[in-house]
Amino acid sequence: MPVKTFVDSNILIYAHDVDQVEKYKIAKELLIELLRTRSGVLSPQVLQEFYVNVTRKIAVPISKRAARVIVEDFSVLSIDTTADDIAAAFRIEDESKISFWDALICASALKANAKVIVSEDLNVGQKIVGIRVENPFITS
Repeated sequence: MPVKTFVDSNILIYAHDVDQVEKYKIAKELLIELLRTRSGVLSPQVLQEFYVNVTRKIAVPISKRAARVIVEDFSVLSIDTTADDIAAAFRIEDESKISFWDALICASALKANAKVIVSEDLNVGQKIVGIRVENPFITS
């Protein structure tokens, strides 16, 4: 059985940023596998960050229209964020000494019963609230 994996926004961004050739390839393959195995999950925060970054901040931005289609397509993997999740993020932020936004990612991953968070931003190998952080761009 595949491991439930929470996808951080940077992975989704790289999967659509053709200018970052190596990261694009790795992220795209990872997302295809997570979709195939139905083991990927993300949150509205990830979709929001993705939209802003791919339409404004990457070297070759994609159109708002195309980005909105991608957001809609990936929304099937999204879990809702509630006030309880925000409260959980406050606790995780204080206990783990990470930013609120990273803590909200962790709270969402915890809610989704994910065992892994794939991210370029968090510390590789770190366990936050029992969830292991992996960076798919680092080869051992």
